[in-house]
Amino acid sequence: MAFLKVLQSTLFRKILMSLTGLFLAFFLIIHLLGNFQLLLDPEIAREQYNWYSTTLSHNILIEIVAKVLYVSLLLHILDALYITIKNRQADGRNLKVDTRGKVSYWHSRNMGVLGVVILIFLVIHLKDYWYIYKFGELPLDEQGQKDLYTIVIASFKNIWYVIIYLLGFIGLGFHLAHGVASGFRTLGLYHKTWVNIMKYIGIAFAILIPLAYAIIPVIIYIKNL
Repeated sequence: MAFLKVLQSTLFRKILMSLTGLFLAFFLIIHLLGNFQLLLDPEIAREQYNWYSTTLSHNILIEIVAKVLYVSLLLHILDALYITIKNRQADGRNLKVDTRGKVSYWHSRNMGVLGVVILIFLVIHLKDYWYIYKFGELPLDEQGQKDLYTIVIASFKNIWYVIIYLLGFIGLGFHLAHGVASGFRTLGLYHKTWVNIMKYIGIAFAILIPLAYAIIPVIIYIKNL
């Protein structure tokens, strides 16, 4: 019973949210480096990106990291849902006037809404790439590897898919703008002597990472006009 109370405590939920969120933020950096291969010369990009995708699927160490990633993502979503519901129950209905806008930013008060936007984008993203790669029938390239590169490039020739991609990363940017700094603060790494540094690092991360992801489909779309 005591253990159950710990699991339901606000502090535990926030620590879990921070740990999973920061792990996912770190994954964004690694995944971005792989995606930049899409911007190479087409023949080189196809071979390298398909090799990269194959390596991710057949390396035991990477497979273990992938399992941790899946669990972290699921826990982050469930924890966010739990915290959002509890917050709404705690303060939403009992306030005559909502004055939180005077002391906080819009994105920090609407992490749940931004989370839903990101979740919708993530479902589309996983369905079109991860699911197809794992369970679909893909053509093979000259090296006998599943040709995920061709699938990705074909999707980025569609302006509507590019728009969906951009909207997803705009939502992610706002989500990260609050989440990164908040995560470090929850874990006690938000010391008052360098609070502004952490704040600006969080903002820079929230701008640069989504922007870097967003320019990839834009460049590919423009190159294929």
